[in-house]
Amino acid sequence: MSSRRVQKVAEAIREVVSMAILAELKDPRVQDVTVTYVEVSGDLRHAKVHVSVMGDETKQQLSLRGLQSAAGFLQSRCASRIDTRYTPRIQFVLDQGVKKSIEISRILAQVLPREETPGAPAADDENPPPSQAESDRHDHAPSEASHPPNGPAAASDPPKPAS
Repeated sequence: MSSRRVQKVAEAIREVVSMAILAELKDPRVQDVTVTYVEVSGDLRHAKVHVSVMGDETKQQLSLRGLQSAAGFLQSRCASRIDTRYTPRIQFVLDQGVKKSIEISRILAQVLPREETPGAPAADDENPPPSQAESDRHDHAPSEASHPPNGPAAASDPPKPAS
């Protein structure tokens, strides 16, 4: 059996099961369920459907029991969509990946100090130093502060005719 075929079957099962849960499943226990991924055995007889359920532990277990009771219905949906010799037997597994990643990021935020990003000005630095291009521009261009309008440059200019 090629792994490419197993991957295609797993993706097809994921699509069929997720759409059936969303549109066709009428069990009130099954709410806020996301099918994250599917593992299929090499002989295509068993499929572990990993699901993520939003909510507390009791809601997750309740949804998982509802999905296990609807496994036969979902297998029949897979059988009508996927053309294989055997219809994979579906088993649902609660995916704790999202919950664990949130917990890890919370722990890291407590342990690691906050660092400033490189290149970003500090919060107390209101006027950052000018960049090299800005300082070059000020060195070569005449400014109005060096030649005030009533200064020597204005006196040497010829008077302009009034229009």
